[in-house]
Amino acid sequence: MELSDANLQTLTEYLKKTLDPDPAIRRPAEKFLESVEGNQNYPLLLLTLLEKSQDNVIKVCASVTFKNYIKRNWRIVEDEPSKICEADRVAIKANIVHLMLSSPEQIQKQLSDAISIIGREDFPQKWPDLLTEMVNRFQSGDFHVINGVLRTAHSLFKRYRHEFKSNELWTEIKLVLDAFALPLTNLFKATIELCSTHANDASALRILFSSLILISKLFYSLNFQDLPEFFEDNMETWMNNFHTLLTLDNKLLQTDLVSNAIQFLASVCERPHYKNLFEDQNTLTSICEKVIVPNMEFRAADEEAFEDNSEEYIRRDLEGSDIDTRRRAACDLVRGLCKFFEGPVTGIFSGYVNSMLQEYAKNPSVNWKHKDAAIYLVTSLASKAQTQKHGITQANELVNLTEFFVNHILPDLKSANVNEFPVLKADGIKYIMIFRNQVPKEHLLVSIPLLINHLQAESIVVHTYAAHALERLFTMRGPNSATLFTAAEIAPFVEVLLTNLFKALTLPGSSENEYIMKAIMRSFSLLQEAIIPYIPTLITQLTQKLLAVSKNPSKPHFNHYMFEAICLSIRITCKANPAAVVNFEEALFLVFTEILQNDVQEFIPYVFQVMSLLLETHKHDIPSSYMALFPHLLQPVLWERTGNIPALVRLLQAFLERGSNTIASAAADKIPGLLGVFQKLIASKANDHQGFYLLNSIIEHMPPASVDQYRKQIFILLFQRLQNSKTTKFIKSFLVFINLYCIKYGALALQEIFDGIQPKMFGMVLEKIIIPEIQKVSGNVEKKICAVGITKLLTECPPMMDTEYTKLWTPLLQSLIGLFELPEDDTIPDEEHFIDIEDTPGYQTAFSQLAFAGRKEHDPVGQMVNNPKIHLAQSLHKLSTACPGRVPSMVSTSLNAEALQYLQGYLQAASVTLL
Repeated sequence: MELSDANLQTLTEYLKKTLDPDPAIRRPAEKFLESVEGNQNYPLLLLTLLEKSQDNVIKVCASVTFKNYIKRNWRIVEDEPSKICEADRVAIKANIVHLMLSSPEQIQKQLSDAISIIGREDFPQKWPDLLTEMVNRFQSGDFHVINGVLRTAHSLFKRYRHEFKSNELWTEIKLVLDAFALPLTNLFKATIELCSTHANDASALRILFSSLILISKLFYSLNFQDLPEFFEDNMETWMNNFHTLLTLDNKLLQTDLVSNAIQFLASVCERPHYKNLFEDQNTLTSICEKVIVPNMEFRAADEEAFEDNSEEYIRRDLEGSDIDTRRRAACDLVRGLCKFFEGPVTGIFSGYVNSMLQEYAKNPSVNWKHKDAAIYLVTSLASKAQTQKHGITQANELVNLTEFFVNHILPDLKSANVNEFPVLKADGIKYIMIFRNQVPKEHLLVSIPLLINHLQAESIVVHTYAAHALERLFTMRGPNSATLFTAAEIAPFVEVLLTNLFKALTLPGSSENEYIMKAIMRSFSLLQEAIIPYIPTLITQLTQKLLAVSKNPSKPHFNHYMFEAICLSIRITCKANPAAVVNFEEALFLVFTEILQNDVQEFIPYVFQVMSLLLETHKHDIPSSYMALFPHLLQPVLWERTGNIPALVRLLQAFLERGSNTIASAAADKIPGLLGVFQKLIASKANDHQGFYLLNSIIEHMPPASVDQYRKQIFILLFQRLQNSKTTKFIKSFLVFINLYCIKYGALALQEIFDGIQPKMFGMVLEKIIIPEIQKVSGNVEKKICAVGITKLLTECPPMMDTEYTKLWTPLLQSLIGLFELPEDDTIPDEEHFIDIEDTPGYQTAFSQLAFAGRKEHDPVGQMVNNPKIHLAQSLHKLSTACPGRVPSMVSTSLNAEALQYLQGYLQAASVTLL
């Protein structure tokens, strides 16, 4: 694509169309841009457009499109071609920082994100001058530019908060600190001084405070890995400045600045080497009274978010989003101080909690915010260790949580009016979520009908919290690792629970509420067959919801839980009545057809997983409705999207398991297409295991005659891949495959096909692959397949007993005993870059495995062999009766003592001897 005015005009027109609300106009435009983004100069056209276009909407659209393009394509995946040519990469890095800093803030943020994505891959090795270019801009004196640099640095360095410690990480952080620590400290001091100079200029303070917010975020990120030597000399100065800042008139300070400054204090106070800065009782009291208590209050901005921007409020409160609130920061500071000063801090705040509750009791309708602050203080004081999955795992023993629950939480929830004091209702429900492991089960059981009742609350926050609390309670584990609450205990509430959950999805603002849908999924999972009487109504509602959201999928978590709920409906119902599968097919197939025809990419992998579950429920022949779909599943375009691959392989496996004879007779012309899919998958390091899943199903289930003509070519393809690009993952899969082939077609057939490709190849495979690598095989079923296959090679392959291959017989037996008795060899060569199964970037939807559509583990030798060690002993005994004297001689002269001892144990357990 040339950098021409004509191409800029074309790009402008298509970008405009992507903003059109009409899917008939928007989707073709999106597909066109998707089709041309691989061309050279495409990203440079976008950058030119956002720099030179006169239309602000187009400039913003171009910046968002550019950022998403970088997100999809910048990363280079091993063994796959680069999606961006090198010339474009160089040009982007040469121009993007300057362009970002000279752009309006809305565009600056998009380009800043793009820089951080590029930086994650290229910094510092492939982008060594990035830091210098950024630091030099601090000298500009232009805070629009400075804030652009700070914002970019924040997005680049915030990952240091979450990465595991490593020498490589610390080397990178040291490089950053060498260049950044002193300029950042100087900028901080200068900005604080400017705040004093411009104390009466609100517009200037707004800009300066936004700089201080970013500086404190950066300071937090760069200190997170605990490399204190870079800032230690200035720590007392930093702390005093922030402490002073926070005791100013709170109304003058921006919320983000306050929350970040408090977060800074929180991060410092829990470090042992800064403990002395907080030991003075006056300092401790000042922080508690002047910093924490005022910022625990439910502010006007919080109330506005609670009522008018509920989704953002929930995201901040439940998920701890990056845009921290003052209250969250204050809570974190309480927890941080309690690490070393738990007694004094608890004492200071106990008085505050009591007085706040007394104020509330005087006039609840006016003073409800006092109780809200009291609940937050108690929560912060009591929470010593917390995870989102399990709630509080370690609590402050100085706080009586059950007493507070009974006296101050339950009364609010027992109120008949679910719409009264919504903030306090939300507080109470959140208390249950957080302290569910500390509150006795009998109190939690009392709260369940109250939570179900609050699913009807008009407040989005309240009914969302109620759904989330129910979901968390239903996942709790008891002493024996079963769920804490049984289906029988929840059964009295089943009808009202299901009714209120689905009604909650009709409340304004909650039509795609992920917390409600997750609670629906979890309720199905807990209640099991208790939901069967309600399934006809429930599946209708789920199908209607699926049809509605498929028009414009926008909530990935909601969609995932919805498909999980559909899978649970199928599993639970069909377990009791397999014939009911037809009812689900009637309900779902029309919607599935529409999703496939409209190419709703986000939903296609889910549809294939649900179809696999439905197909696997049929015990015999494949219905014709499925066979009509079979040829379409082999179309190359479906396999181009990495997110489709695991689901498509699973669906093809279901076809092969349930209808191999039908495929062999009615769709024999499709077998080359099936093998073409295998060939494509096997060529990819990321997806080769999926190719083996498919191949193993073909070998196990297809009639031998239908694949005879293709067998040799299959092995040739595998050997080519072994020769060109051998990885540990491929070797493990290859070993399982050849042993499954041996079980299915016989040991002699395996030897003949190897030697038919190249003379003596069978011996090479034994010597170079099976014997040295078998220890790497993992998984019980996989190990069993290999054990049974190797046993066949040892006892049912005549050339192993009377040709040059005989010298490999004892080493092969020794390796099999090692597979049984030695630990798995999980080493991976240093030079091998192991690509994780789901580590596949690109614009395609990533694959999301549905837990409740999961394929049951299949053991292809389950009916043949129960105990592979006993099977080996019996097979060796049978071999020794056919050639007396040879087997004991080979075993006793060549097997090492430890292996011989194990083998004698197998023979004794099987009650046989070697003759």
